[in-house]
Amino acid sequence: MVELIKDIILKSISRRSVLNGIGLDEMDDGATIPLGDYEIVLSMDGHTVDPIFFPGGDIGRLAAAGTINDLAVMGARPLAIMDSIVVEEGFLLSDLEKIIKSMNETVEEVGAAIIHGDFKVMPKGKIDKIVISTAGVGLAERGKVLKDSNLKQGDKVIVTGFVGDHGIALASVREGIEFEADIKSDVAPVWDVVEAALRVGGVHAAKDPTRGGLSMALNEMASKSGLSIWIKEKDIPIREEVKAASEVLGLNPLEVTCEGIAVLIVEGSVAEEVLEAIKKTKHGKHASIIGEVKKEPMRKVVLETVVGGKKLLEPPLGEPTPRVC
Repeated sequence: MVELIKDIILKSISRRSVLNGIGLDEMDDGATIPLGDYEIVLSMDGHTVDPIFFPGGDIGRLAAAGTINDLAVMGARPLAIMDSIVVEEGFLLSDLEKIIKSMNETVEEVGAAIIHGDFKVMPKGKIDKIVISTAGVGLAERGKVLKDSNLKQGDKVIVTGFVGDHGIALASVREGIEFEADIKSDVAPVWDVVEAALRVGGVHAAKDPTRGGLSMALNEMASKSGLSIWIKEKDIPIREEVKAASEVLGLNPLEVTCEGIAVLIVEGSVAEEVLEAIKKTKHGKHASIIGEVKKEPMRKVVLETVVGGKKLLEPPLGEPTPRVC
C-alpha cells in the first residue's frame, strides 16, 4: 500500500502541500494549513468495514472516530467533520438512521459538529452495502502540531489502551467463532486522552495504530525519525481473551487494527506524569509505558520478549484482516 501511494499517487501530484504546511510528502495522519497564530489541521478517510455492525460499534462510529483520532494525534482539537455516504440500492433506512445517529453521538463526545455532507445511492450489486468517507477539521497552535517523525532519543513510548481489540473482534465475527469472553471493538474518539497528555506537556509525537496495528505505527515512526524504538512485550496491554483468540485465528495482536487508542512519544522526564494524567480519562484507564526511543538499530523496532530475548518487530506485509476500517 505504501509503495503504491508513493510510486503512483504522489508522483502524479505536483503541489503536495501549502507554504510551511504539512502535506502529502510527510504521509502523516493529517495535513496542515498555517493561518496566523494557528494551524488548521485536516484529515480524511474512507470506511468499508465488514460487517457494518459489529461488537462494540458500527461503521458510523468508526467513520467519525477514525477522522477525529487522526486530528487528535496531530495535536489538534477536533472542530468538525464532513461525510460522504454511498449506499447500495435497497439499503435499509432503519440501518442508515442507526449509523447516522452513531456518527452524531461519537462527534458529540468531543464537542465537535457534523457540518456538511453528501449522499448517493448506487444500483444493486455495484457497492457492498455502504461506504462512508469522512473529512475532519481541527485546530492547533502554530508550531505545536505533532508530527509522527519527531522522536528524540530517550523518549518513552506510551500506548493509551488495550491493543488488538478491534481487529480481533472483527475477525472473530467473520469467522463465526464465539469465545467464552465477549471481545468487542475498542472504537472510540481519543481526543480526551491526547488533550490530557498535551496539558502536561512533553509530547513529541503521536500516531493512531489503525492499519497494520501497533507494529506498523511503531515502524513508521522509527523509519521516519531515523531512530530505534525498543518495546517490552510484558508491558504491552493485551486482554487475555484477545491473546487466546489471536492464537485460534492465527493472528498477531500487534499487527491488527486498533480504533480507540493512540501511541504517544513522550519526553522521558515527564512520562510518568503524562501516564498518570492519561489514566484519569475515560479512554486511557489501561494506558502503559511500553518502551523507549534509542539510537540503534536505526529505523528498526526491537521487541524484548517475555522470556528475555530480543527480536525485530517487522511491519506486517499487507493487512492481516482486510476491511476492518
